[in-house]
Amino acid sequence: MTGMKKITAFFIMLTLSVTALAQSQDFTLGQSLEIQNSILRHLARNYVDSLEFDKMMKAGIDAMLGYIDPYTMYFPEEEDESVQMMTTGMYGGVGAVIRKRVGGGVVINEPYPDSPIAKAGLVPGDTIIAINDVPVFDETSEQSSSRMKGQPNTDVKFKVIKGGTRDTIDVVVTRETIHRSDVEYSGIIRDSIGYIQTSGFTQGVSDELRQIVKDLKARGAKRLVLDLRGNGGGLMEEAIEILSIFVPQGTMVVSSKGRMAGQNHEYRTKGVPVDTLIPLMIMVDSGSASASEIVAGAVQDLDRGVIAGAKTYGKGLIQTILPTAYNGTVKITTGKYYTPSGRCVQAIDYSHRNADGSVGAIPDSLTSEFRTKNGRIVKDGGGITPDIKVESHIYSRPTVSLVYNGILDDYAVKYRTQHAQIAPVEQFRLTDAEFEDFISYACDQEFDYRSGIQAQTEQLKRVAEQDGLYDMFKDEIDALVSKMQMDKADVLRSKKDEILPLLENEVAVRYYFYPAGPAVNLKYDEQLDKCLDNWK
Repeated sequence: MTGMKKITAFFIMLTLSVTALAQSQDFTLGQSLEIQNSILRHLARNYVDSLEFDKMMKAGIDAMLGYIDPYTMYFPEEEDESVQMMTTGMYGGVGAVIRKRVGGGVVINEPYPDSPIAKAGLVPGDTIIAINDVPVFDETSEQSSSRMKGQPNTDVKFKVIKGGTRDTIDVVVTRETIHRSDVEYSGIIRDSIGYIQTSGFTQGVSDELRQIVKDLKARGAKRLVLDLRGNGGGLMEEAIEILSIFVPQGTMVVSSKGRMAGQNHEYRTKGVPVDTLIPLMIMVDSGSASASEIVAGAVQDLDRGVIAGAKTYGKGLIQTILPTAYNGTVKITTGKYYTPSGRCVQAIDYSHRNADGSVGAIPDSLTSEFRTKNGRIVKDGGGITPDIKVESHIYSRPTVSLVYNGILDDYAVKYRTQHAQIAPVEQFRLTDAEFEDFISYACDQEFDYRSGIQAQTEQLKRVAEQDGLYDMFKDEIDALVSKMQMDKADVLRSKKDEILPLLENEVAVRYYFYPAGPAVNLKYDEQLDKCLDNWK
């Protein structure tokens, strides 16, 4: 057989193989659909009780997609607002973070600046007990929140108990299109450093950031920090546009690869840069994911700036939102993205992660080396490893419990109802007496105040009892458990250094809205301070 005939035969065999594979997949899909339909028909005709097929199908779809990966999701028509919020950051509503009390009403926890609910005169601590004349007591927080949302320019009626006076009033609020900016804070910090904190990458954030960078430069910023800690990402297009602020036009900043050749692309910046030379630091941590990692990875690979903080989450997957029957949508993982050096930040095994969801340690044998623009070695295998490594603060068990149980939130609302005003956020501090007042309040609440070592010693006692060894070591174990005991007040005082900043944050937000939170955090941000100290 001649060489040409061998090549022709090879391509024929390859074509037949691909065709057979496609036919096999089509057959398996058709078979699976027939089995599913057969089971549903049997259920409809023979099951002992009536069935809610819409809920069953939603549960089945969710389970099916969850089996594939954690990011592929289905949204029925009634959840279209969630899709809009995810992509644009906008929804129709009244503009407030609420907190549902068990067996009680809906407490206004945090109104947004200039929101409809704020314009109506409602403040933190006011409690909604009915929405459109329907009581909220038996509803979940999600159900109450859903009824508060709706088309812009429509009215919603609240029956409210005012937090300060305890008067019950009726308030009509006109819904608006609510858009909470992804930019949490911007300003000048020490040594003429411009600082910007963003929480997401929804539509339009790049335009906002472009203007903020110009403003900070006009105010004398000589260096810039873009804080992406806790930023879970969003639209890849916005990440590319943000990079266009700092790198030359036409720079390749990310590429993607999918199952089909048509899904493979290189993405280059199109916008005219604001400044390609100003020193740049990107702050990241284990909560920085997806589009945040695109920005951090490109800045690192192009040697455009330094990455500082802790290793990022490790999500290098691209999702595409597609329409389904009956006006639903499905968010499908369609590819992986790669940084300019060619590395993928996706965790090798995204089904096994740390407690916070981030990727764990990856053995060197499972990683590959890549080179930045200037020849520095960087690795793949899960997340972006910072150039300046400073680990995030790990909060103690009691502090986490205070946050989880909403005790900081509740005290901040209580404080707001008792104090008409506070000092400007830059000067605001809680006094020692006010912190003691918080301790008194918290001691009356239910939360797990045990220290980590106290919980471990109690666990030691239980294990000894299970193993039948407790009696043998009773005196030693009981002495150790007793020594580790602390009452609630003592525990809270011992953790003042980490509780106080969080508490001041919550209180300040109740007066000056969400930009006040990062302003307070900056006063206590040891991780940022250490990174700045090491930024050459």
